[in-house]
Amino acid sequence: MPELPEVEALTDFLTEHLVGHRVARVLPVAVSVLKTYDPPLTALEGARITDVRRHGKFLDLAADSGPHLVIHLARAGWLQWKDRLPDGPPKPGKGPLALRVALETGEGFDLTEAGTQKRLAVYLVRDPAQVPGIARLGPDPLAADFGEDRLAALLKAERRQLKGALRDQSLIAGIGNAYSDEILHAAKMSPFKLAASLTPQETHQLYEALRGTLTEAVERSRGVAAGRLKSEKKSGLRVHGRTGEPCPVCGDTIREVSFSDSSLQYCPTCQTGGKPLADRRLSRLLK
Repeated sequence: MPELPEVEALTDFLTEHLVGHRVARVLPVAVSVLKTYDPPLTALEGARITDVRRHGKFLDLAADSGPHLVIHLARAGWLQWKDRLPDGPPKPGKGPLALRVALETGEGFDLTEAGTQKRLAVYLVRDPAQVPGIARLGPDPLAADFGEDRLAALLKAERRQLKGALRDQSLIAGIGNAYSDEILHAAKMSPFKLAASLTPQETHQLYEALRGTLTEAVERSRGVAAGRLKSEKKSGLRVHGRTGEPCPVCGDTIREVSFSDSSLQYCPTCQTGGKPLADRRLSRLLK
């Protein structure tokens, strides 16, 4: 799933390639992708893109005629830039193409989604706050006013494990499964540690790890072409998705805890005092 660093890089990329250009056509291919109907997509045709912003994991393309095209790539969605779009309208079918945006120059982008779980979402709204997911967002962790005291206040009343708290978009915007693993590894904290139990020193460690991990990932992704961002993200991850590999810090074997629809990775030596965490799904299978 694209998270804050990748969406920030896409924002930079689209700012360079879209701003100042007019939208010639917006062509929905998958019916499920469009979540709003007023204004219609045709309201964007002929409009000039004036700004591209990020709200958490949401992309926001603003037009001079008023509407905002808001995109959430979800778990398996992606944006593919085309220097030259194919001639003729795309054909609806079983392929990954969900929506196409064509510029007056012949350039544009396709929104695609792999797999069978169709969660890619596109909204055309007069105000981004009309998108429920944006209206619920917590503070941006890379904002100038997101200080250590803000993080402490957010976690103080959280009776949840750190992993779940960091992934909650209404608490902190933009962090998903991958970067929560990376942040907790950098902070040397168990993903199962209760958020409200952090001492001031632990809060400081977590804050430094959070800001450092995300800032480093944004800088690593900045300037990377849209089509290469997925591989760039994967190459920069130290524990997430690396079950069975040696930890790059201590050399211990990276372990995994599986859930019904996701998994987390961690280093026992760095994060849990050398003790493996219980894999609940595996425990159920062994009963």
